[in-house]
Parts: sequence; structure tokens; C-alpha cells
Amino acid sequence: DQFYVGLNYNTLQNKPVGVSQQKISLGVTAGFLRDMPINKNRNVAIASGLGFALNNYNENLTISKTGTEINYSVNNNGAGFSKNKFTQLLVEVPLEFRWRSSTFESYKFWRVYGGVKFSYLLYDRSVFTADQGRSVITNNKDFNDFLCGLYLSGGYNTINLYAYYGLNPLFKSAEVNGQKVDFRSVQVGIIFYIL
Repeated sequence: DQFYVGLNYNTLQNKPVGVSQQKISLGVTAGFLRDMPINKNRNVAIASGLGFALNNYNENLTISKTGTEINYSVNNNGAGFSKNKFTQLLVEVPLEFRWRSSTFESYKFWRVYGGVKFSYLLYDRSVFTADQGRSVITNNKDFNDFLCGLYLSGGYNTINLYAYYGLNPLFKSAEVNGQKVDFRSVQVGIIFYIL
């Protein structure tokens, strides 16, 4: 059984025309995995568990609200705002296949873990701050509640490299300038496995 903690850099793929990322977008993840070896040497296993992720995306897609309607626009004047981001808090269920060079005597070993991660959106928050004021929107119904993605991690001992590719979009129904907002999340970073 293992605890894991990760720090990742978030990028957005499939951006509509004019949309770009601003500043650095970071995310953190943490959770618990149950390791279930499937061979005699116990160096091949499957694992599943439960975790949480907090992801930030800094970009120039402005999310605003008029009454109960959510609106989307592209802010091409980066100097016109000081903050424009959305944040998502997710509960995650990873399911992974594991290979490692471990032995019964050593806890330091090479590893390659890969699999699929299912996520459910618990909370979202969009913030736009400009000279004329600040807008905060929570619980945007245009976000996908369920997300799914593939991931791979590998390295030696505690510190490992990590990559994730989202298979479905972050938004289910958002449009800007007649284009569907089809953001897919791609994350790269490091993950720490703690026995």
C-alpha cells in the first residue's frame, strides 16, 4: 500500500482560436493506492485507490455571468487583466498496472506505473480580475462532472516523472465565438510514492 503526492504543470490542448495560456498553471494531487501483486516475485501488480487533485488553469478565456447565463469571451489584451483562471477540485480513482525492479530485500527500485484515472468534479471556481473589478463564478454547469484520462509515471525510488492526458474535454457545452471549447488537460510533473 502506498500514499502518493504529486506536483504538475497543467497545459490545455484543443484551444479555440485566440485562446492562450497565461502565466504558469500548477496542480497538486495526493491519495492512497492499494497494491495487489499478481506474480510470485511481487514485482508486477495492479493497484487502485482514491485521491484528490486541485488543478489551476491560467488563460485568457474570460468566463462571466449575466443573470443565470454563463458567457465566454477571448480577452486578447493580456494587459487588460491581472488574473484570469479557473480552478477545479476533483476526487480521483486511479486504476493502474505496475512493474518494478524490487526484491524482498530492497525498497529502492526502478518502477513504471501506468493506467487510467477516473475523476469527479467536486468544486470549480473561475476568477477574473481587472481594473474595473473582480468576478468570481462557482459551480459552473458547463464543466464536465466526470473526466477520464491516461497516465504514466516512472523513476527510481521515491521521486518519479509523471504525465497525464485527458481523454474527454473539461467543458461539456461551452462555446466562444461559435467554436466549442474542447479543452483537454495535459499534465507533466513529478510524483512521490511513499510506502
